[in-house]
Amino acid sequence: QVQLVESGGGLVQAGGSLRLSCAASGSIFSINAMGWYRQALGKQRELVAVITSGGSTNYADSVKGRFTISRDNAKKTVYLQMNSLKPEDTAVYYCNADIRPNPWTTGSRYWGQGTQVTVSS
Repeated sequence: QVQLVESGGGLVQAGGSLRLSCAASGSIFSINAMGWYRQALGKQRELVAVITSGGSTNYADSVKGRFTISRDNAKKTVYLQMNSLKPEDTAVYYCNADIRPNPWTTGSRYWGQGTQVTVSS
């Protein structure tokens, strides 16, 4: 059983910073890409940032220069450092990872439970 557990959300004023963490646990053989998505009220879920197992990153245009994704492979953890936060960053943030539970299966996408980020103006 694979689990992704997020932490670090909360309420912050515009211009402030937050750091999200997401730790994978359970039966894990390898982790490929890991990423963060967000879903604002009444909107579709969207990609925020993704990082490959080799460290290559990709960001949504709306967060480039403000957010930084990183990962610690030994800890099976992905982070999202969010700076210069804006009210439009308010959303539930979800962790996502492509995980192989064992050597005999291909990877599957797993989701965390989500963590609320609220940015006040």
